[in-house]
Amino acid sequence: MGIDLSDIVQAAPCALKDFKGRAIAIDGYNALYQFLSSIRQADGTPLMDSRGRITSHLSGTFQRTANLLEQGIRPVYVFDGAPNPMKAQTLRERRQRKEKAQAEWDEALEAGDMETARVKAQQTSRLTKDMAQQAKDLLDYMGVPWVDAPQDGEAQASYMAGKGDVYAAASQDYDSLLFGAPILVRNMTLSGRRKMPRRNVYVDVVPELLRLGDVLSSLGITREQLVDLGVIMGTDFNDGVKGIGPKKGLKLIKEYGSGEAAIKEKKLDVPAFHNVRKIFLEPKVTDEYKLEWKAMDREKVEKLLCDDFEFSSQRLQSTLDKISEGQKARAQKSLDSWF
Repeated sequence: MGIDLSDIVQAAPCALKDFKGRAIAIDGYNALYQFLSSIRQADGTPLMDSRGRITSHLSGTFQRTANLLEQGIRPVYVFDGAPNPMKAQTLRERRQRKEKAQAEWDEALEAGDMETARVKAQQTSRLTKDMAQQAKDLLDYMGVPWVDAPQDGEAQASYMAGKGDVYAAASQDYDSLLFGAPILVRNMTLSGRRKMPRRNVYVDVVPELLRLGDVLSSLGITREQLVDLGVIMGTDFNDGVKGIGPKKGLKLIKEYGSGEAAIKEKKLDVPAFHNVRKIFLEPKVTDEYKLEWKAMDREKVEKLLCDDFEFSSQRLQSTLDKISEGQKARAQKSLDSWF
């Protein structure tokens, strides 16, 4: 889940069109989990083909990526590598929550409570290696690059943004700021009309932009202090101090100057503080990637989605046409610039 800084930072609402011509590094696993969670039937069941294989991740990857391409955005998806050993406890807790949600989903279905069933179903999403590879294959056929990170996809995306290879890192989590992303875009793969849980109310979810420099300036702290704040609150790599959220944590950091000093003076229990701090300030990343956006192989896209996973060919055609037309227009514009 990452850390939640929403109580102390303010994002600037924006629109996809604002990123036209920009390369954006998208946290791939974060996006796929969003698709698996949100693209479901009324009772919470994910989309499947006749063989019982889940297809929600492919539907989301195709439609959302097509939308980004149509807006003139150059997406690159960055996927997690092997998890840091310090993330083991978080992963165990996530599995336990999914198992509990599965049991509650089954109970809600048996009781005929479809609203609860859908909410609980969204909490059971599981992403397998096969599903991730299917999404990568689809991206290949759509002409969209992807990168395998050594460890955290967010760290790699943030590094690429810091180098200037992409304009921004896109993720729902604020961790990208701790990893040093100069610009973070939230809701890049989630924007649209969404129903509020257990309420017959719909809200418009729009992209949000945060600049690390502006965030640090508004809080009056350095990036190192922001990392200290996150570690004291608790991250995917450590348990935080109970009762300390972003506001109280920020007050401690500003009062004592650093996480280390706050821990010493207030006698806080933050095991492995320095190790977790190092994960954010010195993350494992790679320069071994190549960002190249190619023309879509329409035949392969249709074969994967329609022949292999039984998507409706008729429903895909208009989207495929838009991608093809957009890529042709950009290619022609690039060619014209030479004359």
